[in-house]
Amino acid sequence: MIEITGKFVLISGSVILMEHSGGFLIIQRVRGTMLSQQEELQQKWGGRSSAIDQWLEARKTLLIHYCALAKPDNNATIAQRESDIVEFCNLLMDYLSAGHFEIYDMLISDDASGQRLREQSYPKLSRTTDFALRFQDRYAVQVSPSHTIDFTADLAELGETLETRFALEDKLIDHMLAHYGDNQIQHIHQQRADAR
Repeated sequence: MIEITGKFVLISGSVILMEHSGGFLIIQRVRGTMLSQQEELQQKWGGRSSAIDQWLEARKTLLIHYCALAKPDNNATIAQRESDIVEFCNLLMDYLSAGHFEIYDMLISDDASGQRLREQSYPKLSRTTDFALRFQDRYAVQVSPSHTIDFTADLAELGETLETRFALEDKLIDHMLAHYGDNQIQHIHQQRADAR
């Protein structure tokens, strides 16, 4: 199915293209890939750690809001659209903060393989955080009419950045699950919660 809405073209409910000076720019693959991958991950990892379960649920909520922004409701008022963007930015900051301040250290073992993974992953995660923070700084307070074109392109780039980030985070989760049994995971979570 192809649906043309203003400068957007929706193909098969999974890809949104934006008209761009050089042709079309893919701004969203989320519905067909990232969101369904997220649901698969929740099934695969669900129930092994309440902290991971909550974090993955926050990721899913973030993705749903991302999809809503990527395919805007033509009937929404400007105030509603701005409110949706601010809400998304708040969810984005909550998700990023949880990763950096609650989850990442819990996912990395103290052995050599864990330290290698930390050295490989953290710089890449920091770059994704930096981009997300720039996005948030630009759009969290209010989107002006002059931001409209930039917002679409920035949102597309944020989607790619989040896809990269989620893949890195998934490696961290896989590492944790490969190195710890379920009982040990719960014990580690409790120890870290008690230490705070």
